[in-house]
Amino acid sequence: MDILLSHGSVLVLIAAAVGFFMAWGIGANDVANAMGTSVGSKALTIKQAIIIAMVFEFAGAYLAGGEVTSTIRKGIIDASYFVDTPELLVFGMISALFAAATWLLIASILGWPVSTTHSIVGAIIGFAAFGVSPDTVAWGKVLGIVGSWIVTPLISGVIAFLIFNSAQKLIFDTDHPLKQAKRYVPFYMMLAGFVLALVTIKKGLKHVGLDIGATEGYIYAIAVSVIVALIGKFFIGRLKFDEKASKNDHYANVEKVFAVLMVVTACCMAFAHGSNDVANAIGPLAAVVGIVDNGGEIVKKTPLAWWILPLGGFGIVAGLAIFGHRVIATIGKGITHLTPSRGFAAELAAACTVVIASGTGLPISTTQTLVGAVLGVGMARGIAAINMGVVRNIVVSWVITLPVGAGLSIFFFTIMKAVFA
Repeated sequence: MDILLSHGSVLVLIAAAVGFFMAWGIGANDVANAMGTSVGSKALTIKQAIIIAMVFEFAGAYLAGGEVTSTIRKGIIDASYFVDTPELLVFGMISALFAAATWLLIASILGWPVSTTHSIVGAIIGFAAFGVSPDTVAWGKVLGIVGSWIVTPLISGVIAFLIFNSAQKLIFDTDHPLKQAKRYVPFYMMLAGFVLALVTIKKGLKHVGLDIGATEGYIYAIAVSVIVALIGKFFIGRLKFDEKASKNDHYANVEKVFAVLMVVTACCMAFAHGSNDVANAIGPLAAVVGIVDNGGEIVKKTPLAWWILPLGGFGIVAGLAIFGHRVIATIGKGITHLTPSRGFAAELAAACTVVIASGTGLPISTTQTLVGAVLGVGMARGIAAINMGVVRNIVVSWVITLPVGAGLSIFFFTIMKAVFA
């Protein structure tokens, strides 16, 4: 307790620095999820993708990142164990941030898309189980997370497979692909508008204090989807294509239509991602600031200090700009060859899965959802279309994320205790 009073401001400074490092890691590793498919399918250049992601991620993090981040992520550990020793919780949260951020840095350098959520979860489990007692950890929650490794990529893979195959049958494998595209693409736009409006309402806006009920949310989403479809129909109708051109030119033109769709889906995914995942960096930081401000008292909900959200937002943007291109290359080019229609199927499937998961309360990792979706699109073209070596590396990096996060966190926790105690 005395440590918090004597070194409180130092601890907050350390936590802020490490929180920024963590947000930086999220930017470098996770933002590629929203942008990787757009870049891989050549709908956007790396530069354009980074600029779009900067704007929408920051908007998501700042506008919708949460007035109050539940200080202890998703109830993984029981705070009541720390009532007599709040400084241990402070050390632990700082170590967890540092551990998760270090792992994200390593993974980003290697170009592995790992889950930021699972990195921080692993790190929090590590210091709590080792530093305090294994009873502090809600092991049931941990099992749920491990289960989601199999479930979320599977759901999104299946959805992507279906979306891609429907586009093949309705548009590409017909005599007049362009005519069919003009007819059916507005429906895909409608679906995309619906799902992305739901993602934004469910994941994004609930943090702004706009608490929209379930039925209202669906009504808004349907309204958005109809407007999107009408706008889409108007613009696609105005596109001038040479009807006599060869079939390959037709395919190229259809892909152009999908490229526009890709960019829209990428923006919405970036917004949803910013609002959702900035909590991984901010949550532990808010916990530290809250405990220090309250003189060692552990409060369930702490109002966020004004500087915390922008810190997270800028961190994400910085990481993306400096290192984002490596993971973007893995998702966009490494797993399977993407075109705009394939990329669109993958993005939309990932967005659908995020909606399904947040509706059912599954702990979800955007990374695994998107990798699953890209795999689903690859499978639609046959197993040979998938680069299995890359997939193997990705899966291995997922499995070791929890233990690596936990191990690093124990290491930093021991150092923090030695330095301050």
